[in-house]
Amino acid sequence: MKACIIGAGIAGLACGALLAKNGIEVDIYEKEGEVGGRAMSLKIGDDYFKALERFNIDVIEIYGDYESREVDLGFHLIGGGKKGGCMKLLKKIGIEVEFIGSKIGFIGEKINYPFLSKLDKIKMMPRIIQLLTTRKSKLEEMKKNSMEEMIKKYGKGKMKEVLEIFPRLITTVNDLSKISAGEVFFAQRELLGGEPVIYPKNGLGEISKKLKEYIEERNGKIFLGKKVNEIIIDDGIARGIKIKKEEKYYDVIISTVPLQNIFLIAKEENFPKEWADYIKNLKPTASLVSYHAVDDVGNLRNKSFVFIERNCDFEGNDVVGMIDFKKEGMVQSYAICSPEEAKNRKKMNELMEIIEKNIKKIIPEKKVKWHIYSAVKYLDGVAKTIDCIKPGVATPIKNLYIAGDYVNSKGVGMNCAADSANLISSILLA
Repeated sequence: MKACIIGAGIAGLACGALLAKNGIEVDIYEKEGEVGGRAMSLKIGDDYFKALERFNIDVIEIYGDYESREVDLGFHLIGGGKKGGCMKLLKKIGIEVEFIGSKIGFIGEKINYPFLSKLDKIKMMPRIIQLLTTRKSKLEEMKKNSMEEMIKKYGKGKMKEVLEIFPRLITTVNDLSKISAGEVFFAQRELLGGEPVIYPKNGLGEISKKLKEYIEERNGKIFLGKKVNEIIIDDGIARGIKIKKEEKYYDVIISTVPLQNIFLIAKEENFPKEWADYIKNLKPTASLVSYHAVDDVGNLRNKSFVFIERNCDFEGNDVVGMIDFKKEGMVQSYAICSPEEAKNRKKMNELMEIIEKNIKKIIPEKKVKWHIYSAVKYLDGVAKTIDCIKPGVATPIKNLYIAGDYVNSKGVGMNCAADSANLISSILLA
């Protein structure tokens, strides 16, 4: 079997690694000059700002004289710790990456670290056990129920705050009426007992580099700066790809391009109309990301904090975000928003003020040397909500598969991308 993978982001590299591990010939085509996709790490400078533009990310504000520090293209912590899909994949293929894990604190009237005290956990334990040990069949039924409904039923005291904040972080959606309770509890059960969040010590880009090395050591080929113009489909079967005028033929093709854009490289007329309409109507998520350079974070180092801004004019009426202290001398933050809000400069300025307010609660303003705010208008491929159900990895076209944070696999972001590779490899290797 010879496989073609379009895109060298985490999903494409994860697929390549699993297939190469099992002796399948792999060719990966990436239009960028580096691997990593949205999990790319770059030094701040001309190349960084050009990459932001190509990935549909707008710079909202630059304050102070920024340094040429390496940062991620669009910052996002990896949820679930060592039990998340990304870590499981790395362990499965024997790749070692040094991670920094942490508990989660809360920025409210007071700064609490960790967010949940031992007493809180004791009080909440019976309800948490009940929710997290629910039968899978019951969880499937609960996928039709919103977190808003669950909060009305179970939301009291600290439990209410937990149910208001963490489902939003898991799905990167603020509107609780759209978040599936079944999806949230299933995700949490899978991660039960793991560290809430982790981050590679040397940045997200280290994961991509290690996967690239792994693939190439097993004779896989990665072609950088090579944009696939078309997937060749004949009589309902994916046969190969076109790069400019050159045609290449493969036994299987895996696409990791943003799913709603798949018809830019695969003619829509080849797909059933119902499936094509469904794909075109899938909605992504978005966020505002910031980097703050600071002199000293003291005892905040390697800690992560969540915040919630209530009763504000954003979708869902509340905004949830995180502030993280994993990188030396850097504070990495993000706040969740909708794609429509991310395109609105006024809303991004409001969101920037919300992040600034929470940062100033834990870092004196005089310690901040410079900051950069960027609106990520297309963060996660498909929002995991009640009215936006992710498709499976197989398409109606034979031998054409889709991978990334666009499909119905476990977790969100990098975890979802890594797990989609597991699903595809299990089909192809069966």
